[in-house]
Amino acid sequence: MDNPSIVSHLSVGTNDFDAATTFYDTVLATIGVKKLLNFPGAVAYGKLYPEFWVQTPIDGQPASCANGFHVVFIAANREEVQAFWEAALAAGATGDGEPGERPHYGPQYYGCFVRDLDGHKIECTWWNAAATPPPGQ
Repeated sequence: MDNPSIVSHLSVGTNDFDAATTFYDTVLATIGVKKLLNFPGAVAYGKLYPEFWVQTPIDGQPASCANGFHVVFIAANREEVQAFWEAALAAGATGDGEPGERPHYGPQYYGCFVRDLDGHKIECTWWNAAATPPPGQ
């Protein structure tokens, strides 16, 4: 089977590994993602492949967020986007954009944005392939 991903994996750093893994265990379960690998100070999540890592920074320095960088997880439908949003807020995330359509991204786009416990911008989206794009797109 070919790997359907276009990226091998993404990693975010954390300053509280136990809290971060508890957060992601809870939130990612809403979209069918599970922990696939577990190492001291690092854990990998995915559906089939380890695509998203949470880890303490390898250089021993504090974790920080990159301005303009965010991670986007794929949902199967609007309900999963909503469940992701609710689980993230309940687990301590800060809302950064409620679930909803984002017409400026295209009529197919529905998503939400949160900041995780370390301040990383995390998004969950559903692409409605049945929505008709405007003429010219």
